Amino acid sequence: MGHQGGRGERQISSVFLGIFAVMAVTGWAVWTGYSTSTGLAVFLFVTSAWIVSLCLHEYAHARTALHSGDLSVGAKGYLTLNPLKYTHALLSIVLPVIFVIMGGLGLPGGAVYIERDRIQGRWKHSLISAAGPLTNVAFAVVCTAPFWLNALDGVPMAFRYALAFLALLQVSAAILNFLPVPGLDGYGIIEPWLSYRIRREVAPLAQFGLIAVFALLWIPEVNTFFFDVVRNLLSTLGVSDLETFCGRDLYRFWQDTSGYCTVPQP
Repeated sequence: MGHQGGRGERQISSVFLGIFAVMAVTGWAVWTGYSTSTGLAVFLFVTSAWIVSLCLHEYAHARTALHSGDLSVGAKGYLTLNPLKYTHALLSIVLPVIFVIMGGLGLPGGAVYIERDRIQGRWKHSLISAAGPLTNVAFAVVCTAPFWLNALDGVPMAFRYALAFLALLQVSAAILNFLPVPGLDGYGIIEPWLSYRIRREVAPLAQFGLIAVFALLWIPEVNTFFFDVVRNLLSTLGVSDLETFCGRDLYRFWQDTSGYCTVPQP
């Protein structure tokens, strides 16, 4: 018997609303310069916006699964946008935030547990996997809208840099997520179309997929190639290297910066 669930299962959690409020307030502080430390305001704004995007990424998986036949996602709390309800809060939220702080890489979070046996049809399975990274794509489009719409007049420099860095995180997360590597969403998209034998042989590798991708990114040539792809995509969306560099520079406010990206206080 399907579990329909009550309204409480779909009510937006106070945890998510709190994170969203931090994003709104610190975004306003970056925009107006109403902050003793622009760098700290940028740090809080980008980090909270990044967590909001991680929550929306997982929500997109869960919501698509719900409409595809897995009614259990409501009982698991996935529709409340509460990051503490994920299968691995550490993997889903803490690790991606640590990686942003360490090096400015949009790490795919993991994961909401979808009961795949409840869902019929290959396309539905593919769509559930695609829904998450497509959220990152949408977030990237929104972040870069002022750039590709040539609507930057009146946008304060610090806010422009913050958006550029946030866009870099979203684009890198989308690319990594779309890689057809076991354990990542890209593999989830193609998995329903593979033979049973291949799926069974690949299944044990899923837990190592993300680790393998990271290991590869430590190789300088691979890292350079990956970030070249990210930068080319951002450039297509109107975001320059200077803007993403300065966004990261401001974000890492605890470091001694070159002063190259000094933002005038209003």
